[in-house]
Amino acid sequence: MKSVVIEQPGKLVIQQRELPQPAADEVRVKVKFAGICGSDVHIFHGHNPFAKYPRVIGHEFFGVIDAIGSDVDDRQLGERVSVDPVVSCGQCYPCSVGRPNVCASLQVIGVHRDGGFSDYACVPARNAYRIPDTISDRHAAMIEPFTIAANITAHLQPTEQDVALIYGAGPMGLTVIQTLKGVYRVRQVIVVDRVTERLAMALENGADWVFDNAQASLADELEQRGIRPTLIVDAACHPAILSEAIALASPAARIGIMGFSADPCTITQQSITSKELSLFSSRLNSARFPQVIDWMANGLIDPQRLITHCVDALEVADALRLFEEDRRTCCKVLLHFD
Repeated sequence: MKSVVIEQPGKLVIQQRELPQPAADEVRVKVKFAGICGSDVHIFHGHNPFAKYPRVIGHEFFGVIDAIGSDVDDRQLGERVSVDPVVSCGQCYPCSVGRPNVCASLQVIGVHRDGGFSDYACVPARNAYRIPDTISDRHAAMIEPFTIAANITAHLQPTEQDVALIYGAGPMGLTVIQTLKGVYRVRQVIVVDRVTERLAMALENGADWVFDNAQASLADELEQRGIRPTLIVDAACHPAILSEAIALASPAARIGIMGFSADPCTITQQSITSKELSLFSSRLNSARFPQVIDWMANGLIDPQRLITHCVDALEVADALRLFEEDRRTCCKVLLHFD
């Protein structure tokens, strides 16, 4: 089988490997489609502190179960499945309180262990979620990105009365927009970005209005409109955003942080406690796959709005470059495996 391997930072090869055999509690998935994520690019460049090399990347993937381990129900053979990349122990404190995404011994498929940019991948059977026939193969590969939005919104508990502000109209921001509008029916969603084409994508994905903060002051614009956001999501993942979000937020607002930067930011206790703001961070997803599959099956979210490119898996190097460099026309890139 062919696998996309990052041998070391900056070196990608398509390697011929032996067909893997599932362990007792695993299934083998014949991969059909896999999505490129920013974290795949980070691993390629050596910017992910958790990745070990060589590594088969890819944590957003869909396929068909073609082999099972000895402890797996044989009825799973032939199932169309999307794979949750979060592999947890089930025993530690985070797992015991429903937070397997921050398990004390967390492993992420495609980061800590080999992932889905391969003709075949072996994964724990419990991580392979059956996909109903009403969801297409391509759309099934988009379930994992929407679980990221499901996780942050579960913390924030949006309501129809909220006025939401989202920083960033990349793939994460767009999934959050769709979730807030399609699932939670939030009254108003405002999106800020610095790329005109990305702002257009935000409108196509349901934003009520958008703002280019490279051209003018967001604070001035919100003040002029008399808006104090009650819910803010940082999907741009820049450390400078948090202090601005705190300043712009309404009293009693909720702020969600999705970034992973190690750079410091400056905030004061007074700016938070004077408004009694609630700050939430979100990593990966905590068993959100069934929820997102249900949303997608019922038409509450539309993954097609994010998919801009679909290419053969052998073109992965060009696809990674396109995803990283073309923020104007590229949103989500799917790799197709024969």
